[in-house]
Amino acid sequence: MGFAEFLGNERIVAALRGALRTGRVPHALLFTGPRGVGKFTLARMFAQAANCERLTDDFCGECNTCRRISLLADPQTLIEQGLAERGESADAATVERVPLILQSHPDVWALVPDPVRLKTPVARPMLRVGQLRAVQRAAYFQPMGRRRVFILDGADSMRWDVANVFLKILEEPPGSATLILTAPSPYSLLPTIVSRCLQFHFAPLPPADVEKILQDKTDYKPAERKIAAQLAEGSPGLAIEMNLEQAQQQRRNALRILERAARGEGFAQLFAETAALAKDRESSFEEQISVFYGLLSDLLELTSGVNQPTLRNAPLVKELTTLASSVNVAWVMRAISGFDELHAGARRNLNRQLGLDALAASLVTSGERKIVSRV
Repeated sequence: MGFAEFLGNERIVAALRGALRTGRVPHALLFTGPRGVGKFTLARMFAQAANCERLTDDFCGECNTCRRISLLADPQTLIEQGLAERGESADAATVERVPLILQSHPDVWALVPDPVRLKTPVARPMLRVGQLRAVQRAAYFQPMGRRRVFILDGADSMRWDVANVFLKILEEPPGSATLILTAPSPYSLLPTIVSRCLQFHFAPLPPADVEKILQDKTDYKPAERKIAAQLAEGSPGLAIEMNLEQAQQQRRNALRILERAARGEGFAQLFAETAALAKDRESSFEEQISVFYGLLSDLLELTSGVNQPTLRNAPLVKELTTLASSVNVAWVMRAISGFDELHAGARRNLNRQLGLDALAASLVTSGERKIVSRV
């Protein structure tokens, strides 16, 4: 038991253990990195180590405190319990008055983006002002154990006006508490919040480590583990949750849109493909965009003439190589820039289908110019 169970990002683990060992624990930590790479898991482990009854810079996993905090390893169960207790038909006032807080030990709280309802969750869960005000009140209480720990998972989901509530805690930090924020990137948070946190960036794990985790936690066959590790791009959490068949189909559908745009094929069929993608509710729009990013990263390596490219979508190498022969680096960079704008627009409630249609049309035009230039 203990930090030894955590694979990857050893330097971050060593730094956290050193802080615990010396008693110089920061009041605020910011964990950034891709989804599923272990940010929330390590935050929970840190909470266990900060309060373990037997160890000072690690956790035994056996004492009463460790066992209670370990219940946060399955946050979905606690989320469902919290939403059930609040009621399925909770209105906006109730959502703020009865904030969703995951707590299995008095000294450790976990806050996650509030989906509001269990049966019909909102499209974009977010951390709400009621949750942050609850932390603001509780952060200054004396701990029952050694240290209070507040984990704010998905801190990037805070609206910036709401984030100012949290900023007040960081401006006058409590001496016996540590606040841990997780987010994909520091740029998705207010600079004033980032500047008051000690930052740690989590790198994706090597495919071999992801395969090892899959071997322990799933019933995938060796070939399936290899494909899942490649598609997850170093995020074991994504690999474990992944519906392998669905993930592969997503990539084939996205690649077909890029192929049609590059070849300048009929707009009617192209827009039918983008409409189907926009209506897909099995995955978030951000996840769909990340699929395109993975494909475009592979195309960038292939069109740039990289020796022995490391493809994220190795099962599609034949199709990607064919597409790479009909486009160039400029076309790929144009596509990446377009998806950057689309991703930014999605946070401002941009119409998904219109955004995809406009981007696909711009790539068709770009492809047509390339064909003319070759004649």
